[in-house]
Amino acid sequence: MGNAQHALSIGLPKRLADLMVAQKLITAEQLKKALEVQRQGNEKLGGILVEKGFITEEALLEFMSKQCGISYVSLASMEIPEDVIALVPESIARQHTLIPCNKTKDRIIIALADPLNVLILDDLKMMTGCDTKAVLASEAEIHAALDKYYKPVSSQAALDEIVKQTSVSAEEAEGIQAVEETTEEEDSVSLEKSAEDAPVIKMVNLMMASAIKARASDIHIEPFQKDIRVRYRIDGVLHEQPAPPRKFHSAISTRIKIMANLNIAERRIPQDGRLKLKIESKEVDMRVSILPCATGEKIVMRILDSSGLRVQLSQLGLEPEALAVFAKCMNAPYGINLITGPTGSGKSTTLYSALANLNTPETNIMTCEDPVEYQLHGINQVQVNAQVGLTFAAGLRSFLRQDPDVIMVGEIRDLETAQIAINAALTGHLVFSTLHTNDAAGSITRLGMMGVEPFLVSSAFLMVVAQRLVRGVCPKCRESYEVEVDWLVKLGVPKNLLQPKAGKVTLTKGKGCENCAGTGYRGRQGLYEILEVTDPVRELIVNKASTKEIKTLAVKQGMLTLRNCAIRKLLSGNTTVEEMIRVTASDSEGG
Repeated sequence: MGNAQHALSIGLPKRLADLMVAQKLITAEQLKKALEVQRQGNEKLGGILVEKGFITEEALLEFMSKQCGISYVSLASMEIPEDVIALVPESIARQHTLIPCNKTKDRIIIALADPLNVLILDDLKMMTGCDTKAVLASEAEIHAALDKYYKPVSSQAALDEIVKQTSVSAEEAEGIQAVEETTEEEDSVSLEKSAEDAPVIKMVNLMMASAIKARASDIHIEPFQKDIRVRYRIDGVLHEQPAPPRKFHSAISTRIKIMANLNIAERRIPQDGRLKLKIESKEVDMRVSILPCATGEKIVMRILDSSGLRVQLSQLGLEPEALAVFAKCMNAPYGINLITGPTGSGKSTTLYSALANLNTPETNIMTCEDPVEYQLHGINQVQVNAQVGLTFAAGLRSFLRQDPDVIMVGEIRDLETAQIAINAALTGHLVFSTLHTNDAAGSITRLGMMGVEPFLVSSAFLMVVAQRLVRGVCPKCRESYEVEVDWLVKLGVPKNLLQPKAGKVTLTKGKGCENCAGTGYRGRQGLYEILEVTDPVRELIVNKASTKEIKTLAVKQGMLTLRNCAIRKLLSGNTTVEEMIRVTASDSEGG
C-alpha cells in the first residue's frame, strides 16, 4: 500500500506507456483503463499503473531508468553524509520529492522519484553553484530518507535558517523566535492569539520585507501536506524562497487576515482584502487574496508600488514609430483606445501612465475599476461592486452625467459595457479600456463576437494596443557573445534586420550576479503592437474582414508586431533570445 501511494507522483508520457505495451510490461487493456482513470483526475499515469497493480513500482522505475538514461539506485543501502544533505533545503527536497545522495568535487548527485522533473535540476544548479546529475529512486525510499536525514529542528533554528537565506539584514529580522505548533482545528480565539505573537508578526514582516527588497510583484504562500512553499514573482517569473515549517501556516494565514481586516474564523470561502505597510519611510499597498485549497489556505499578496505608474511614455519601451501613434491617439479629443494583453502584461502601468500625462486641472478624468489597485491624486476612481449593482456598465452610465473629459473603464466584459463605452466615445469623450485577446487585430473579432456592430467599432475606435513584458539583461553582469546569422534567421529574425560581421551577429546575455539574484535578468520592458484604426482598416472592419486580413493590412501600414518589437530589443542588446521566444512564441507573423 505504501509503495502504491508513493508511486502516484511518477510521471509517464503516453509514448513511453505505449513502449511498455510493446515490451509486454503491461497490456493495451491495462493502459486503456489507466488512461481513463487519469482523465477523471490529476493523478500521474505511472502512479495509476502501480496503484492498480498492473506493474510493480520497481519494474516501472527500472523501465524509466533505461528509457531516460539515468541510473536506478537503492537509498536504503546508502549512508548520506550530513554535508551533502545540507546542500538542499528540506522544503525544496520535500516539495519535489528528491534528496541529495552524493557529491563529487563539483557535482551533486540528486535522487529523484520522477525522472521527468528535470527543471528542478537547473534550479538546484543555480542554488548550489554545482553541476547536478539525476539518479532514480523509489519515492518510498526518498520519503524514508527525508525523514531520516532531515532531523526535526527547533522552531527557533528553522526561523534562523529562513533569516540566513533571505536577503534582508539581521536587524530587520531581529527578535524572531519560536512559536508553539498550532493545529488546523484550533478555534479563532487561539488562532488570533498565536497570530499576534511577536515571532509570527516578525516572520510575516520578514517575508514581506524580503519580497519588496527583491522587487517582487507577488508573494505566493502555498500549503502542502508536509511543508509550505513560498514563491516571489520577480520580473514576471516565480522564484522559490526559503519557507517556514508547515506548522506555522495557520498562524501566518491568521496574521495576514488580521492585517487585511478579513474574517479569521472563515476558512471555507475565498476572501479578498488590502493592507498597507511602511518600510523605511516608504508606504507600500498590498492586495491580499486567500483561497481555500485541499491542504489549507493559499495566500497571494500583490505588491502595489504606485511609484512605477507615473512613467513617461518614452520610458515604457515603445519603439519610436509606435510612440508617435500612441501619443497621437492618446491626445485625441474623443474615441476609444483599447489596451489588450494577459494578466501581468503591464496594462495597468500603460493606462495609468497615459492618464497621468492627461491629468491636468482642466481635465475631468474618471475611472471605473475592479479593483482600484492604485489611488491617484486628481483622478476620480470608482470601485466596481457587482453585489450592489455597481457594474462597469452601471458606472459608465453614471459617468456620463458627471461631465467627464476622459473615461477609463477597467475592462470591457460584455455587450452592454461595450455599447456604453462606444456611445461615450461617439458623444465627445476620450475612453480608455482593456480587453483580453492575444493580439491587437484579434480585439476587433472579439468585439464582433460580443455582438458589437462593425460600423460602431469602425466609427469609435482610435487604436488597439497589444502588449507584453520582456525581461531585460542585467546591466551589472551582461556579456556579449556571437551567433551565426543562419541560426537567427531560423528563429524568425528577418535577414534584412541583421548587420553581420563575418557572418555572425553579436547578442548579449547576463551570466548571473547578486544584482539579478543569479538570473541574468533585471527589470522588464514593454513590447507594444499598436493597431491604428485608419480609414483602410475601418473599411475592412465594416466588411467584417478576418483577423488575419486586418493584421496583414496593419503590418503593411507600418504596424510593428510583438515579435518585431522583441527582435529589435534582442538586436539592441536589451533582452535575450530565450525571452524573445518565451514572450512572443504565439506571434506567428512576427517575422
